[in-house]
Amino acid sequence: QVQLVESGGGLVQAGGSLRLSCAASGRTFTNYAMSWFRQAPGKEREFVAAINWSGPIILYADSVKGRFTISVDNAKNTLYLQMNSLKPEDTAVYYCAAAPRVGTYYLQTGRYEYNYWGQGTQVTVSS
Repeated sequence: QVQLVESGGGLVQAGGSLRLSCAASGRTFTNYAMSWFRQAPGKEREFVAAINWSGPIILYADSVKGRFTISVDNAKNTLYLQMNSLKPEDTAVYYCAAAPRVGTYYLQTGRYEYNYWGQGTQVTVSS
């Protein structure tokens, strides 16, 4: 059974940084797409970033490009999201997601393309 557990959320001032972690277990993720989504109150869950676990494909939403970095640590079976230059509009619950890859050159970015989800971690950015 795949299990994803996020951590690292919290309250930070605008311009600050946070690093989210997602501990993955239950299988080998070599051929998996891993991603971060977020959901603000009253809004749809939206794509933030995705990575092919075995590299090197990485995708970002335009709203976070240049500020957020997604990465994996194979030894620790952990997915990360380094968030810098945070803005109040980044405030949301952040979710880790996983799904088997569906193509060599395609990396899923749609919420309905992911099978497994973590419970979420709250990120609040104050102005």
